[in-house]
Parts: sequence; structure tokens; C-alpha cells
Amino acid sequence: MKTDTAEEVAAIDNRPAPQRYELGLGRLADPLVGRAIELIWREAQLLDDKDYESWQTLYTEDAKYVIPVDPDTENFESSLNMVYDDARMRHMRVTRLVQGYSMSAVAAARTSRTISRFTVEEITADTVTLRSAQVLVGFKRDKFQMLGADLTHRIRFNGDDARIELKLIRLVNSDSAVNASGFLL
Repeated sequence: MKTDTAEEVAAIDNRPAPQRYELGLGRLADPLVGRAIELIWREAQLLDDKDYESWQTLYTEDAKYVIPVDPDTENFESSLNMVYDDARMRHMRVTRLVQGYSMSAVAAARTSRTISRFTVEEITADTVTLRSAQVLVGFKRDKFQMLGADLTHRIRFNGDDARIELKLIRLVNSDSAVNASGFLL
């Protein structure tokens, strides 16, 4: 059995040479980015703790919380969404979850979120837009449910205050049947 030399392989491999990637934090080292990531992790912790009233205070008054059905849409107002919440709708959703009888709150699932793979989409003087990946594991009635999603968060800064202006959740299986989750994503 003959093994080709590197030169022989290079002669038949017509792909462009891979670009060298310099390891480092790059824009992730920006202090605003670090604060934005901390806020995103804080949001995940509040949701896992089912502290929905504190969770909704993390959002700006004009913030949107969106889970589109079409994985490629950018026009959420004119598209079918599983969730398209403004402040009023987020407040109503939280009220249903914490007060009285709600199908989604009865024996609510225990959850654990892992959010990682942060990439910086944009940094301005007062906002940071990040993309990340989320794996959410829920446990209810002796059954596990797992959801994967690509997230986009736009965080608005006002001095020492940081709030979520946009949370976009693109479920991996958004264009298929999605079981009712009974928890916020």
C-alpha cells in the first residue's frame, strides 16, 4: 500500500489553501461584549430558576422577543412566528406563568440551559449584537425534552445599565412540529 506524499496530495487537491486563523479573543475581549455575555447568562439563570418577574426586567420597554417559524426570515412583523412579544405580551405571558392556573405552568418543567459559541455581530457606541447557540434540556413528567437554537441578542447600554433590546430564537426544528414546551426559551 502506497501513501501519497504531501506534494502529491497538493498537486491533485485544487481547493484554495486554508486561511490562517489567529487564535485570540478579538472582539470578544471588548468590555461591552463581556457585559453583554454576562447579561445573557443571567437571563438563562433566571429562566432556569423560573424567576419570570425578574427576567422581564432585563428587557428594554421597546424590546422584542421573537421565535420565528421560518428559519431564514428577517421580516418578523409579516411572518408567522411562534412568539412575537413586545413588553405588553411579555408581561401577559409572565402573569400566566406565575399567577393562577395555566397549562404551561402546571408542573412546569425543570430546565437547564447552556449558551455558548458567542460571536460578535455588531458593536456600536451603545449596543452589542451577539449570536450564540443554546441547548435547552427540560424535564417534566419523567421525560426529557431537548431543544437547540441559534440565538441573537441585541443588548442596549445606558451607562452602567444593560438591557435586552432584542432576543431572536431560531429553533433548529422551527419548520417542523415543535412540541409545546411549557417554558420560555
